[in-house]
Amino acid sequence: MKTGKRIGMAFLCVGMSFSIFANGTEAKQGEEQLKDEIRVYLKGSDNELTEAKKKFGHERSFGKDGFTTNVSSEEYETLTKDEDLKVEKVSKYTIAQSIQPTIQATIAAVPSARTPWGIKAIYNDPSLTKTSGGDGIKIAVLDTGTTTKHTDLAANVEQCKDFTTSTTYVNNSCSDNNGHGTHVSGTALANGGSDGSGIYGVAPEAELWAYKVLGDDGSGYSDDIAAAIRHAADQSISTGSKAIISMSLGSSSKDSLISSAVDYAYNKGVLVIAAAGNSGYSANTIGYPGALPNAVAVAALENVQANGTYRVANYSSRGNPNTDGDFVIQEKDLEVSAPGSAIESTWINGGYNTINGTSMATPHVSGLAAKIWSSNKNLTNAQVRAQLQTKAKDYDIKGGYGAETGDDYASGFGFVRVK
Repeated sequence: MKTGKRIGMAFLCVGMSFSIFANGTEAKQGEEQLKDEIRVYLKGSDNELTEAKKKFGHERSFGKDGFTTNVSSEEYETLTKDEDLKVEKVSKYTIAQSIQPTIQATIAAVPSARTPWGIKAIYNDPSLTKTSGGDGIKIAVLDTGTTTKHTDLAANVEQCKDFTTSTTYVNNSCSDNNGHGTHVSGTALANGGSDGSGIYGVAPEAELWAYKVLGDDGSGYSDDIAAAIRHAADQSISTGSKAIISMSLGSSSKDSLISSAVDYAYNKGVLVIAAAGNSGYSANTIGYPGALPNAVAVAALENVQANGTYRVANYSSRGNPNTDGDFVIQEKDLEVSAPGSAIESTWINGGYNTINGTSMATPHVSGLAAKIWSSNKNLTNAQVRAQLQTKAKDYDIKGGYGAETGDDYASGFGFVRVK
């Protein structure tokens, strides 16, 4: 349980159905207080931050960079008038799943294919029956959690942590009651199943760091996400590991907590890969953190013909058309494309589900990055990123609104593939 005064009360009230209040008026006031909460990020001098933390408690501490806490709207207005404190509202982030409905009406007990179309496409092998690679590389999936007991994932799980219910994190806890995180994890590194009848991800020998940063409704706060990003980077350093952070989540607004965390991780040698978002097909609709220069933004492709003709999905967010053709990644630029529509993968009930979105495209690229890195662990994160770009140029996508030859705002450098 988080230790900030107000949030601590919030969780307790929900769990006890407000029974801790006397009755009537007090219970009503308690409910109104919970609805009134605003999570804010406070920065300032050491003395000011110390006093503010004593008064409000805290959610996340970022050392000298400040802390986050929950306040009422009245308290927020007062804080904004304090000349000694800088106050920012903490952003909400959501899963980057397409608004299109789930394709399968019921969850399948067995996969329709052990190597789904997206896996065959990224391997550029229509006859592919199993995948390989990724050994020794850690893929930190920051999402709604992961069903770590799924037969296709259990052997890959190395860390399981929940960042949504503590001022630090809860170890050995990352339950997924949404399904999104389990699906993403499967596409990145599902191992075919201990029973030999499961599904394969791109890099089945990679290790999974399952970090729950979003709630069961698929949304979460940027301070929790930022803490998980920094933690993954620190874990990479402390364990001497090569790590990839895979984020199939986003927001339309830029957030300083996420931005600084992504820069921190990238400067520590971690490769950050994020969904472009599902607000296409207009230009400049790419979301954050994908829009950040130190994150690899991934667009979603759909398979329009059985013979392997791919185009950018209409829902896939687009980048900045003014930087088309320069082959330089700047803020709000798309970087690469990967399969994102009608993607089958692992699900929370131990079965399999098929869904759409740049969320589904992102783990294809995360898995491919793990394959590249495992083949040469002397590479830096920047060198792995450069290889992704080079491979994408080899399979440029010209189909889909805004997709043109070379670096474009719809497909980035192109369709990144194994070979």
